[in-house]
Amino acid sequence: MALWGNNDNVGSGGLVSLNYTTRVVTGAGTTFGQVGAAKTGDVIRFGVRGGLGVYFGDAVVASIAGTESLTIASTTGLSGAAIASTDFLVSELPSYTVGDSHYSELNTGYDAIVYGISTTTAQTTGGPEGYQKIDAGWVGVTTYMAQGVLRVKRETLVAASGITTGGIAYPTDV
Repeated sequence: MALWGNNDNVGSGGLVSLNYTTRVVTGAGTTFGQVGAAKTGDVIRFGVRGGLGVYFGDAVVASIAGTESLTIASTTGLSGAAIASTDFLVSELPSYTVGDSHYSELNTGYDAIVYGISTTTAQTTGGPEGYQKIDAGWVGVTTYMAQGVLRVKRETLVAASGITTGGIAYPTDV
């Protein structure tokens, strides 16, 4: 199993529910385990980040039982709120970021997430006057308030030129 892949949207069709006790994710209209879909070691993101909906957290896929059932390794990166008939996204982002408390939704005082940045996005996206360089690869973005001013910190976690985002937009406004 690789430490990371190059696709930030392996699959997102259908809805999922999670049993916290058994760590079993049950899907409706999902394609877990099919060729080109979720696989062991991928990260499943429950809900939607960025103010577009409710976000419940991320977990690493431990095993896949079929097209509509998989088991996650741990619930540590999840909020604890009930996850039922929820949107999801499967990504090949570095699974170690799920266990990193900095990138956990459970942290306080800031918002942090890992994004896959394609070479095209890296070349065309920048901050005001384009001075904020964005590298292609897996990038951690942290936003927080300091003395009433929104601050943004970007970290290249894995530099890679072959990242595909599958339509997942990188936040250009931060």
